Amino acid sequence: MEAFMKKMSTKYLIRVSISVILLILLDQLTKIWAVVRLKDQPAISLIRGVFELQYLENRGSAFGMMQGARVFFIISTIVLFLLVCVIYIRIPKEKMYLPLRVIAVLFLAGAAGNFIDRVRQGFVVDFFYFSLINFPIFNVADIYVTTATIALIVFILFYYKEADLERIFSKKKG
Repeated sequence: MEAFMKKMSTKYLIRVSISVILLILLDQLTKIWAVVRLKDQPAISLIRGVFELQYLENRGSAFGMMQGARVFFIISTIVLFLLVCVIYIRIPKEKMYLPLRVIAVLFLAGAAGNFIDRVRQGFVVDFFYFSLINFPIFNVADIYVTTATIALIVFILFYYKEADLERIFSKKKG
């Protein structure tokens, strides 16, 4: 039985890893496209006055805050990535916890996508721009993190009970 559980755990972790890698790949491919097609070019309007593609090298965090704090972002991303991995491992493999596992995968992929940019280039490539509301320019990894954050808040407020979350965060197994 123990060998079966280990095999299932290995398959499970491989599936999760492949999911994260595919999401990172999508993020990185869109950023490569943005560099090739948008850098040093005028913005491409997809919906006039509403939504456009516009190249930006973001050396800060969300909304351009903390410009130039590259080392801080690299260290904090590593710490948060490891923390989410530990939490992911603790999430029960029951169907009711699937939303939390998906949220964790989105967090991991988003953090890794922007981490790759920061380490490789010293900045994050952003290119989606809602000009109608002058929303800060963002990228696919940002969409993952934002979606995961909103979903986490909704699920914690309206779906999971305190006892459900205690199963993840208590020191006792189970």
